[in-house]
Amino acid sequence: MFHFRSTESAMPDDSSLVLKPAPLQVESPPIVLASRSTARRALMESAGLSARFMAADVDEHAIRAAQRRAGHDASAAALALARAKARAVQVDPGTVVIGADQILSCGEEWFDKPEDCDTARAQLLRLRGRAHVLHTAVCLLRDGHEVWHHVACPVLHMRAFSESFLGWYLAAEGEAILSCVGCYRLEGRGIQLFSCIEGEQSAIMGLPLLPLLAALRTHGIILP
Repeated sequence: MFHFRSTESAMPDDSSLVLKPAPLQVESPPIVLASRSTARRALMESAGLSARFMAADVDEHAIRAAQRRAGHDASAAALALARAKARAVQVDPGTVVIGADQILSCGEEWFDKPEDCDTARAQLLRLRGRAHVLHTAVCLLRDGHEVWHHVACPVLHMRAFSESFLGWYLAAEGEAILSCVGCYRLEGRGIQLFSCIEGEQSAIMGLPLLPLLAALRTHGIILP
């Protein structure tokens, strides 16, 4: 009599056949993003970057005002804010800290995040039918020393939308737009505000991702 031994137990589990990707980042140094922005966090995570996210406690209004008094432009002010945020977080030696911030300018006017929906409505009316610039700054600090910085300046052309569209847009978005300096989220209904957009979308969302990834490669933090 022949006895057949089942080979079922020797068959590999399906999960063992799934190839797991090698890690993108080197084990050290760790990365910290000095920002409470959920958009920046989502951008980094979607690009495969592993980081800690720490809110930086800085007086943004005071820094902007000081930059204005000193005669600096919006790009320089955005970079000053990014640097201040990167330096404000407490981290272990060797940690790479990413600081980022953004200022919207239209003509000579700088815009802050709106305080309420009425302010948002007034701001959108001032931007309607005009082009504005998002000065999006990012810097890298290592052991407290700046090793790289970059400022992207995408240009967005807001169409001359109707009053009825504005009313619909504000009602549909609600208080969500209060967290956005331009009162819009391009990944949502905000895209309907524009006729033309020039620049990298990640920079518009608050983090110039392509230049940042190149800098992380240059400094040996992620795979080249």
